[in-house]
Amino acid sequence: MEQKSAFESFELEVNSEIKGFLKETSKWAYFLSILGFIGIGLMVLGGIGFSLFSGMNQFGGTTAFGLGYSAGVGLFYIIFALIYFFPILYLFKFAKNMKTALSSENNDNFKSAFLNLKSHYKFIGIFTIAIIGLYILILFGAVLGASFF
Repeated sequence: MEQKSAFESFELEVNSEIKGFLKETSKWAYFLSILGFIGIGLMVLGGIGFSLFSGMNQFGGTTAFGLGYSAGVGLFYIIFALIYFFPILYLFKFAKNMKTALSSENNDNFKSAFLNLKSHYKFIGIFTIAIIGLYILILFGAVLGASFF
């Protein structure tokens, strides 16, 4: 006879108190995702503006090295905004699906909400690991470069 583990026979109960917590969480997630989209828009506008106007000097011409440098920084802002778009989109989808799931008691929306929340945190986690790895490489390069001088 096969025995089930405690987790296999465990069922979650989503009572009214938990629904209240999830409703409040979805409201905050929606608010933060809207702020994130606004921030992404500002980053794109800043990247475009930096690319176009940072290389200009006070007399209306371009500086010797300004145009290439500013275009690179502007491109970095736009790329970073594109990367930042996906976790914000996942957070937005979580909020919308959770709101729909709680109002209509739809299990598909409930599942989709948590799928998007999982994707949000997975993306943030992988991105954090990549940034920490980049910091380690930069630190290693700085130490190695300093040892030659």
